[in-house]
Amino acid sequence: MPESLLRHFDLIAFDWDGTLYDSTACIVRSIQEAVRDVGGQVPSDEAAAWVIGMALEPALARAAPDVPPRMYPELINRYRFHYVRHQDDLSLFNGVLPMLDDMRGRGHLLAVATGKSRRGLDHVLAAVELRGMFDGSRTADETAGKPHPLMLQELMEQWGIEPGRTLMIGDTTHDLEMARAAGCASVGVAYGAHSTDGFASLAPLYIADSVADLHQWLLENG
Repeated sequence: MPESLLRHFDLIAFDWDGTLYDSTACIVRSIQEAVRDVGGQVPSDEAAAWVIGMALEPALARAAPDVPPRMYPELINRYRFHYVRHQDDLSLFNGVLPMLDDMRGRGHLLAVATGKSRRGLDHVLAAVELRGMFDGSRTADETAGKPHPLMLQELMEQWGIEPGRTLMIGDTTHDLEMARAAGCASVGVAYGAHSTDGFASLAPLYIADSVADLHQWLLENG
């Protein structure tokens, strides 16, 4: 039997922060410190976490609605300042590398679809020695930000893969909304930035409690 018939999905696209990379707390703190630096009302942990996955400027605008648009360049600069101070202390979640290795061994194409910038994604891919792991990636500064489906549409077009053979995995409603808009299946993870309370209406195939849980589901259903 051809390998493609043994797989439900040919392309698996992963969100980065909060899905593969244990960075949620750092991003939340960086957003809060940036807003404080420019004199805005500091968002709660929940409000700061909700915008993770979006492109940076609209994310910060949503997290700090009282900060005027003329201050956005400084807000972005302060966010980057705080995040860069700690980014090299971050790491992949335990179990991510074996999971990705197994998926590559089964012949899946692997991609990243992230709200990070291209520069930011390339930095972390180099830092964790993952450059050869992914077949493609899209970032928010080179295409439309989530939940717009363009990231996934471009990745599918790159290899001529149909939406029905594409799976998006993420930790936020932005990821799941993007998958639905692109006509793709999705899986949510419960260990990232968003509460899973909002996941059900977006019809993910599964909600994984941990990387180990996600790994096992992919082996059985990917």
